[in-house]
Amino acid sequence: MVGFVTLVPALCRSFTRSPRVVLGFLLTVLVIILTPQGEILRGAPDRGRLSVVLYVFHFLIIAPTVDFFKSSCLPIADSVFPAWCRSTIFYGSPGVEFTGLHRDAAAVAQIHFLQGQGRLLSLLDDNTLHLWELGGASRDRGGAKSEGVVYLEEKRNYSLLGRPGLESCSASRVTVLLLLRSCDLLCVGTEGGGIHFLDLPRLSLRDNQSLLLDQVMQSVPEDYRCGKSLGPVESLQEHPKQPGKILIGYSRGLVVLWDLSTCNAEHMFLGKQQLESLVWERSGSSFVSSHSDGGYSVWAVASGNTYTHQPVSSSIPYGPFPCKAINKILWRTIQSGCPVVLYSGGMPRASYGDRHCVTIQQDKQHVTLDFTSRVIDFFTVHTTDPEHDYDDPKALVVLLEEELVVIDLLTTGWPSVPPPYLAPLHSSAITTSCHLDNVPAKLWDRLAAAGNSQGVQPGSWPICGGKNLAPPPRQQELLLTGHEDGTVRFWNVSAVAMTPLYKLSTANVFHTDCDPNDDPLDPTNDPEALQEEWPPFRKVGCFDPYSDDPRLGIQKISLCKYSCRLVVAGTAGQVIVLGLSDEWSDHTVDVSTVDLLQDREGFTWKGHDRLEPRASPAPFPPGFQPLVLVQALPPASVTSVMLHAEWNLVAFGTSHGFGLFDYHRRTAVLARCTLHPNDSLAMEGPLSRVKSLKKSLRQSFRRIRKSRVSGKKRPIPTPTSKIQEANAALADQEEVAPVQRRIEPRSADDSLSGVVRCLCFADTYLRDGMILSDTYLRDWSGCVEAVLGKEIQLTHRVFSLPKVGAKTKFKLTAHEGCRVRRVAMVTVCSTAQEDYSETSLVCLTNLGDLHLFNVPALRPQVRYDCIRKEDISGIASCVFTRNGQGFYLISPSEYQRFSLSAKVITEPLCTVELERPLETHISSSMARWTGDSKDMARWTGDSKESSCQVVLGHGPRAQVLWNSRWRERNHEENERIRESTLKFTQDTG
Repeated sequence: MVGFVTLVPALCRSFTRSPRVVLGFLLTVLVIILTPQGEILRGAPDRGRLSVVLYVFHFLIIAPTVDFFKSSCLPIADSVFPAWCRSTIFYGSPGVEFTGLHRDAAAVAQIHFLQGQGRLLSLLDDNTLHLWELGGASRDRGGAKSEGVVYLEEKRNYSLLGRPGLESCSASRVTVLLLLRSCDLLCVGTEGGGIHFLDLPRLSLRDNQSLLLDQVMQSVPEDYRCGKSLGPVESLQEHPKQPGKILIGYSRGLVVLWDLSTCNAEHMFLGKQQLESLVWERSGSSFVSSHSDGGYSVWAVASGNTYTHQPVSSSIPYGPFPCKAINKILWRTIQSGCPVVLYSGGMPRASYGDRHCVTIQQDKQHVTLDFTSRVIDFFTVHTTDPEHDYDDPKALVVLLEEELVVIDLLTTGWPSVPPPYLAPLHSSAITTSCHLDNVPAKLWDRLAAAGNSQGVQPGSWPICGGKNLAPPPRQQELLLTGHEDGTVRFWNVSAVAMTPLYKLSTANVFHTDCDPNDDPLDPTNDPEALQEEWPPFRKVGCFDPYSDDPRLGIQKISLCKYSCRLVVAGTAGQVIVLGLSDEWSDHTVDVSTVDLLQDREGFTWKGHDRLEPRASPAPFPPGFQPLVLVQALPPASVTSVMLHAEWNLVAFGTSHGFGLFDYHRRTAVLARCTLHPNDSLAMEGPLSRVKSLKKSLRQSFRRIRKSRVSGKKRPIPTPTSKIQEANAALADQEEVAPVQRRIEPRSADDSLSGVVRCLCFADTYLRDGMILSDTYLRDWSGCVEAVLGKEIQLTHRVFSLPKVGAKTKFKLTAHEGCRVRRVAMVTVCSTAQEDYSETSLVCLTNLGDLHLFNVPALRPQVRYDCIRKEDISGIASCVFTRNGQGFYLISPSEYQRFSLSAKVITEPLCTVELERPLETHISSSMARWTGDSKDMARWTGDSKESSCQVVLGHGPRAQVLWNSRWRERNHEENERIRESTLKFTQDTG
């Protein structure tokens, strides 16, 4: 379908006329209005109408109107979330993080440090410069004051506009920045060829000192001009040995050595190939230029002649066939050997033009690092002491579009270094998550040992600036993420950073379409084949968005931290029980099937097939190893799973029913079908596309008609007697009850009424009110038997057992107009009293609101915004912790961490030693209001994202988080927050 809609109209140019665009737009609007949520992309994560807009608009409008083989048609949503790129986050040693949020919704284009000053320059794509500065402040954290904490704030900004009559807005657009080593002058190169100079840290323009293109053209030889413009400024580099001299590179190929003190061109290098970048050799006697033809040249800087027409040497590493441009090049000298040349791009255009590569060359050593996402920038960690004669690089840091990769240049073979932070969460798309707190030390050590054997544990990290002031974590916390490729990743979330701990793969349990064990000998294991390959590619990085088989996707995870038993359930109905082992093992996994339909007639499974388990023994590395595979039939996606390791039981549910399995005896205990006769959608599965458009449109029109009928207001009868008038007047004087919305039951056609969404093992008063019994039975022979005890029609209320009577209830949907998405019991501790805590019920709705209720009365305590209601993926991915914190995805690659408790807050507390004194003051964003010990309101900087959080509280029961990531922090907003905060404290005080 994708190929038909995209390729056929692109090949037929007659379809690209304006009537086709108008028709596509009308069809897009019609489908968006009439199609129910999640109807178009069944099988993918439920992204609601946002997915409908993106994909339908692409299929009906973008694809038919683009030229075939044009690169701009490939990314569907290149700039879907431009406002998310306006934050500036920089990192040091593990635990040192600073975050700044730009006021304008513009993407960050460049970042430059002012060395030793604790200042930072950022360039946005709207042509504005922003100066950031580190300042000191004392902050309260969980009732304890932390001294010497440093935070990041914006000091000044400057917008570079074109001069009237000289430069247009396009010509004044900034292309490159150069910060001199003295950090008192900023050189700004523009698209029109001009260079402007700004004083730092005032960030003010020097009047009448700009270097315009006409001044440079006067020194250019007549035969080189040829009536052509020099083009934009592509590169600016300061002389490594002579301060005040800069190297200016223009797009046409001209390179000028300019003296800032005399405002004259000292030397000109007349290049003829389009220029991409420049880099000095450390001694300053030569420099290297890279070009658009995939080559680079070495130029000698000699005194005497003003003009140099030819370089000393030129090379096209991957020639002689046409190659792509070398976008950036670095030349680093080493005391013990030949220099190291590093550059991005330069691949043969025809055969490897789509590769994202960075090449490392040193004498005869040549490695081409092959990445799975676009290279944005890279730099080396090397010696910057001017008295040192060599660079001696230690590491290469590559910033990619999807991850950050560090290469160790001191170790033979140049291996990659596992990062302690910024590890790619979305190396494969995240499908589920699970949190564990207070992990036992024995389990933690065994997981860490298994991760070390995989090379997952962070090694020697070259970025070590700053000092972490945060106290050691009180307990060890794990966050487990399930992914689309069948992997489960274990993350250490005890502190600010998410550090990878261990990785589990379930793909080797099955035979997949791309089975590595079925392939011939891998050529990378053969040294002779590796030497013959050209270019010498080496796969680097963890990001791999492609899955061998979508059925491998992990949907549910359950881990028992005491017995070290893990259960993972997938998209094709597979439920795998795993045990932790410290040794390698080669064994065959036992397979059992559980039929949930129980031979029910009239139902036919139309979805995907089950995964084929491996019949032969497979090797399993140290860590979690599979014990038994339980296959649910039909092979629908598992919607819930629960583990009871004490009784060796695992319960799982799908859209067809639920089952109970004894993994110790390898027998099924219970299988029950929950299907309704009208649940035809359950027969199709999440990857099916068999539902007709005609049926979908018919159901959509029925919903519209039903909503119009139910939305009509009934006429209010007027009083016809004096008694009725008196009763009406008396009713007006009484307290008015809150308006309740009318709740109508869903029809079987609208949703899957048989989906099992939650399973739980519990010891409760199921038979009578005196004896505590299990929700299952086990006889003396060890066999388990499950008997139906009670059946309850679910509503928003609390039931008392064994009578199954409604004890308390709260009409959440009727009062608030929202639906429950996540519910958890959390314990919040008081900051005033160490031994005082309360347990509350926290509820996340489909509107992104957090509701806190006391139990068992279910009395509402606090309601506040946490997640944007448009962020459907973020709401669906939210997971709560027992100590009052939570995680949710703000993008496919970022987790936002929030806290419901003022006592337990995970945030960066760090400092940096600077050459200048810190300005210690409280800015408007750090304002505090003081009051009673139980009434508090304070600002805290978030650890992971560009957001600002305020914690309001009246005792431990009313501590919530307000996340204002998408709000502007201007004066009016601060005043509004101040008024609402004071009103809240007055009402609750």
